[in-house]
Amino acid sequence: MERVVGLWLNKSKPEAQTLALQIEPWFKARGWDVLTEWEDIVERRAQFLISLGGDGTLLQAAREGASFGIPVLGVNFGRLGFLCEIEREEIFSTLEKILRQEFKIQERLMLNAIIKRVGKDDLSQMVLNDIVFSRESNDGVITLQVNLSGEPSVSYPADGLIISTPTGSTAYSLSAFGPIISPNVQAILLTPLAAHSLSARPMVVSDHEEIQILLANGEQCLVTFDGRHSVKICAGDTVVIKTASIKAQLIRVGSRSFPQVVREKLRDRWHE
Repeated sequence: MERVVGLWLNKSKPEAQTLALQIEPWFKARGWDVLTEWEDIVERRAQFLISLGGDGTLLQAAREGASFGIPVLGVNFGRLGFLCEIEREEIFSTLEKILRQEFKIQERLMLNAIIKRVGKDDLSQMVLNDIVFSRESNDGVITLQVNLSGEPSVSYPADGLIISTPTGSTAYSLSAFGPIISPNVQAILLTPLAAHSLSARPMVVSDHEEIQILLANGEQCLVTFDGRHSVKICAGDTVVIKTASIKAQLIRVGSRSFPQVVREKLRDRWHE
C-alpha cells in the first residue's frame, strides 16, 4: 500500500507554511509521499492529514476528511487550540510516534442540517462545531421555536441561538455561557444568545433527537454553519438538525485527559 500523507494548512500563517516545507523532506526521507492538493489526497487515499493552523483550520480538515474516513492530526498555531492535539514544537516527535502506530483515533459527533425554505430548494450542511441562528444587526429580538422529534419544546426570544456538538461546546457556545461538554458525551447543546426571558435556558438533548428550528417571530434571521457559510431564513422556513451519519476522526497521541486540556486552555489554577 502506498504511504501517503496530506497537508492542510492555513496559508495566512507564514509559520505554518515554513513548517510545511520542513515536514515534506522529513516524510520523503522515510519513503512517504506528501500531498497538498485535496483532489490528490482523496485520489491517493492518504493515510492521514496534518492540519497546520488553529482550531478553525482543523475544523475544515476534519469535516472534509470525515467524508472519506481520513483522520486528522491538528498542530496548533492559534491561541486556545481546544481541538489541536499538539503544539508546533512537538511535531516531529509526534510524527515518529504515528509512524510507529502509537496513536488512537477519537471520533467526534457531527451534525447535519437541512434548510427547508418556502419556494426554494432544500439545502444541506454538515458541521463539526455549531449552527448559529442570529438576528440581523438592525432587527429587533427574534423568537426561535424549538421542536424536539416533532414535539414543541421551548421558545427562545433572543438575539440568536447556538446548536452545537460537544466539540463546539468550547467554541462560540462557551462565550455565551453554555456548558462545556466532554467529547465522549453523545449529545447536542442548545445555547441562547442574549435571551430576553428568564425561562430561556441552555438545554442538552440526546443525539437521537431530531431538532426543528422555526422562526416564530421576526421577518428573517441568519443561519451560519461552523462560522464559514451563512444562509438567510424567513418566517415559514424550517431548519431540521440531526446527528450526521459519519463522524470526524482526530488523531490522539498524548496522554492529556479532557479535564487537563480544559485546565490548560482556560488557565484555571485553583487546584494548585
